[in-house]
Amino acid sequence: MRAYKLINEEIPPLKHSDTAEKALNWMEEFKVSHLVVLKNGNYVGLVSESNILDQMEIEKTLDELFQHLPRPSVDSKDHIYQVLSRVSELKLSVIPILDENEQYLGCTNVQLLMSVIANTGSIKENGGILVLEIANTDYSLVEIAQIVESNDAKILSSYIMSSVNSTTIEVTLKINKIELDSIIRTFERYDYSIKASFQKSGNDTDLQFRYDALMNYLNL
Repeated sequence: MRAYKLINEEIPPLKHSDTAEKALNWMEEFKVSHLVVLKNGNYVGLVSESNILDQMEIEKTLDELFQHLPRPSVDSKDHIYQVLSRVSELKLSVIPILDENEQYLGCTNVQLLMSVIANTGSIKENGGILVLEIANTDYSLVEIAQIVESNDAKILSSYIMSSVNSTTIEVTLKINKIELDSIIRTFERYDYSIKASFQKSGNDTDLQFRYDALMNYLNL
């Protein structure tokens, strides 16, 4: 999904002539800690709640309080993963979306992004979750898929996490089976390290409850 399809029409931009008090009120109303600021329809920058509170003069306009504002943004054609990466990198609650001419199109926010992620792909599909810890040099998605498929199962989604200077990676698999015991045993026979599993078995009957609770939280 592209960024231009992620615009949240419910969060309006501020004008440079708006007061800091208005900005704080809107942040509270829309449950964000950042808002876009425009001047004559052009993107000026992103103002944060902490920026305003540092000024201690909320009756003044944004133009009076800030000579320069940070101008983070994403391109309208960026993929949702790129948008998420930018939001995470800069720790933003809202990020502006610009076209190829750097004209402001709208903004998106963390809540909408998480809702889209939660409602697309395989996240809402029934299944178990398996976390493997693998040496960087041993990683092979082909082999991992073969092991899963040898147990009459399929990988619905996967993602990799790694730390700086680490020689291992963490591979998280969403699998279309709720009971993963046989798959885990197969991985162990191939000397894979199982870091965690989330499944429905005799020892873990509340997977669906915890999964539903997570989905409800993401959709708040």
